[in-house]
Amino acid sequence: MSSSSHNSLPIWSWLTPLAAGSFLGLKSLGQISPESAVAMAAVACLLGGAVFAAVHHAEVIALRVGEPIGSILLAFAVTLMEVALIVSVMLSGSAGSDQIARDTIFSAVMIVLNGVVGLSLVVGGRRHFEQQFQVEGTSAALAVLGTLATLAMVLPNYTTTTPGPTFSPFQLLFVGLVSLLLYGIFIFVQTVRHRDYFSEIATDEKLDASAAPNLRTTAASALFLLLSLACVILLAKLLSHPLDDAIVYLGLPKAAVGVVIASIILLPEAVASIKASALNRLQGSVNLALGSALASIGLTIPTVAAVSVFNQQRLEMGLSPGNSVLLVLTLFVSTITLGTGRTTVLQGAVHLVIFVVFVLLAVIP
Repeated sequence: MSSSSHNSLPIWSWLTPLAAGSFLGLKSLGQISPESAVAMAAVACLLGGAVFAAVHHAEVIALRVGEPIGSILLAFAVTLMEVALIVSVMLSGSAGSDQIARDTIFSAVMIVLNGVVGLSLVVGGRRHFEQQFQVEGTSAALAVLGTLATLAMVLPNYTTTTPGPTFSPFQLLFVGLVSLLLYGIFIFVQTVRHRDYFSEIATDEKLDASAAPNLRTTAASALFLLLSLACVILLAKLLSHPLDDAIVYLGLPKAAVGVVIASIILLPEAVASIKASALNRLQGSVNLALGSALASIGLTIPTVAAVSVFNQQRLEMGLSPGNSVLLVLTLFVSTITLGTGRTTVLQGAVHLVIFVVFVLLAVIP
């Protein structure tokens, strides 16, 4: 990619989020009926366009700031939107609002660690046969991720202060505080103390520094990235009610809705991660995938804990036995497949098999 190609934004990259924002504005003013088939088709098209626009702007920013900052910015922005959606459902008091945080976080972790990582490794391995990344950074990320996931979604099943898969208010706040603190330490290590552990390994295909966009283009991409991500979340929310009706009509379990919504929310990161792996930048792909899963827990748990305690709202965090097995299997396999610093198609295939099982159990528990 040449420098000039990144010093001007393609028309579609800024026109699409503006069109999506205009559509949402007209809908909020009552000028568009979201129940019509035409409106739903427009929502789907604008959603897809906003996803690819977000990926483009994230790539522009990543080229400017480098790894691992670029991956962190995208993961952080998407997670903030995810948290906002979870809190809005919790405050609505609708059916299943006490389980929405657990279902969304678990779905995000499984989608990222198995679906996104699996596809990235398969695509990258098919094109480049064997790829490399920094094992020190990956091991650190997996250690933090395993700790946070176990504390947040497995431990509640074994506490006795409150009945059911729940924490007491004090336990919930403590786990939220610990999650935020550990995530903050990880970000400090990733960006300051041991940044080299998360940097791209030098290859013949390494990008030249001259390809970095200028400051003006980067600032514009930052604004359009936020707009694109906001549109993705809001458009996905518009599709949630028709999707919910379809799930009920088909007789599928409620958890299937969470899987679909989480998939839509994570689309920008998934596309960016797979694209980076295809370009033989596996370090960036791994940073984005693991960083997304870490942010999903490290930022969501403290927020929902505070909202739950403040509103005196019950919050189920413990996973079912079947989902607990899948989570432990995912963490165990991830430690093995990402523990050598080298990957092939085989590792990707293993993760994809677990992902298919996760989707199957979400549809047929």
